[in-house]
Amino acid sequence: MNQITLITGGARSGKSNFAVETALKSKKRVFVATAIAFDQGMQKRIDAHKRERAEKFSTIEEPYDLAKVFAQIPENTDTVLIDCMTVWIGNLMYRHDDYDTFANFTEVDDFLEKLKELPYNLLIVTNEVGNGIVPENKMARDFRDIAGRLNQQIATIADNVVLTVCGIPTAIKGSI
Repeated sequence: MNQITLITGGARSGKSNFAVETALKSKKRVFVATAIAFDQGMQKRIDAHKRERAEKFSTIEEPYDLAKVFAQIPENTDTVLIDCMTVWIGNLMYRHDDYDTFANFTEVDDFLEKLKELPYNLLIVTNEVGNGIVPENKMARDFRDIAGRLNQQIATIADNVVLTVCGIPTAIKGSI
């Protein structure tokens, strides 16, 4: 049976490494990258990730419309890994002027709807952004709130939710 696994944790907690290691157990894998190279530092990170994945994954780069990605997944794919939701939310916030409410992102609604019809395992990486202090500026607070609501919605749908801390994955819903 195909399963959805949400993998969350703080920055540099090991969540992406765990997701990649899990996906590599499958024969036919697709990596969905959401990042945009806004500056040289981000471009270097993207390039490093591409080198790390190399031939291990087929890669689809989509910074905005994740729902349409599902139609691009090759048949007989075993596992799809999306990295990551919080980068995606940041992209949507920069793209839309009216991001005050979560409801303004039709891309999110479309994505969540597509999660109900998947013929493969799906690993979704996200950041847990609600453990720190309340951000000082409105945009950061909006980002935290939107990402937190998205994480909750995906966690409700997901079969498994894994929290990574210090490189150690722990199942908080379902199993690893």
